[in-house]
Amino acid sequence: MPNALEGTRFHAYGPRHLDAIADRYGLPPDVRESMRRVSLVLPFRVNDYVLDNLVDWAAVPDDPIFRLTFPQPGMLPDSDERRLAATTGGRLREVVDDIRAGLNPHPSAQRSNVPVQAGAAVPGLQHKYRETVLYFPGQGQTCHAYCTYCFRWAQFIGDPELRFAAPEPSGLVAYLRAHPEVSDVLVTGGDPMVMSAQRLRSHIAPLLAVETVRTIRIGTKSVAYWPHRFTTDPDADEVARLFEDVVASGRQLAVMAHFSHPRELETDPARRALLRIRATGAAVYCQAPLIAHVNDDAAVVAELWRAELAAGTVPYYLFVARDTGPHDYFKVPLARAVDVFRTAYRTLPGLARTVRGPVMSAAPGKVVVDGVDGGFFQLRMVQARDPALVGRPFRARYSATAAWLDELDLAPDTPPDLAAACKPPRSAP
Repeated sequence: MPNALEGTRFHAYGPRHLDAIADRYGLPPDVRESMRRVSLVLPFRVNDYVLDNLVDWAAVPDDPIFRLTFPQPGMLPDSDERRLAATTGGRLREVVDDIRAGLNPHPSAQRSNVPVQAGAAVPGLQHKYRETVLYFPGQGQTCHAYCTYCFRWAQFIGDPELRFAAPEPSGLVAYLRAHPEVSDVLVTGGDPMVMSAQRLRSHIAPLLAVETVRTIRIGTKSVAYWPHRFTTDPDADEVARLFEDVVASGRQLAVMAHFSHPRELETDPARRALLRIRATGAAVYCQAPLIAHVNDDAAVVAELWRAELAAGTVPYYLFVARDTGPHDYFKVPLARAVDVFRTAYRTLPGLARTVRGPVMSAAPGKVVVDGVDGGFFQLRMVQARDPALVGRPFRARYSATAAWLDELDLAPDTPPDLAAACKPPRSAP
């Protein structure tokens, strides 16, 4: 494998490279075998920057970045790992598909967010909140490296039935013109920053002709996993010019940067990338879920938020890990999530207290757990599919084990509209 010290050319490695990576870093046979089995089900992708700059190989297998990027024992039930180990030949695909189907590939009723225009579904769009549309450009439906907790893992396994993707932006533009209430477009994936600058411009520039679009957001993990995208990639200057053009048009450009651990902000390439982005006039907002085995510690989370503030970015959301994929491995009970958030929040300077959480991005909307009082979780809708629910407080009985909204028992005094919104089918058609 090429070494990152030879330069900053991007090299991606997938499941077929696991043995070479294990040899390169001296991983024991039991670790590599478990990685191989889990990678049959869950997507795996990494690159030299992550391998050489983020993973502490002396701390493996307990290193948080290793757990964040490499398949681990426990991500699948033991029974599923045994099935995989005992299956060969043509039946393996059948077993893999069966296991994937049980991992809730589209959490929070994502399919119900697909809008309809002229009687047909608009490909590559989700419209859950009145003012915001999510846009999935087809060429941006991969990432520089994959997070093992990723709630969009189904985008990466090659099944077109599970994938959101738009081949080009004409459908989006037509939809926006018909829906002037939409002011924000979130370009997401995958990761839009895997696209060339020219391709990225082809998807974003048409939005500047829609007057009602005032904010363009780009959801990306690239600053953490491949910061060279903004500094030394061959078309990094073109990316900067695109960002400057969006800002010059009078729109707000918001880079929604995903940082899961403070180590991702400690490298010089990451710092330089953030400086370059901010120099274009774009704002950088930071968000991540609370992830067991990775950052479920108040000191780690506080360090992450302070590092984001020091880099000139805005700590924005601490999410609850969604109920999909290897959820049992990564989930943090809501009671503990509240404690971690509050303990970390108390240590922050005022400018970092922009962060909100813990937040469940659930089927009815974003539900923040404000705390625990009198044997109840204090909940509130900070965003909702139904705008009438936004800002409304409600309660659920305290549970030491519940980790998601549909595991909570709502209080008897919950208003009927909130109660109905919070109990949707687990998987919408």
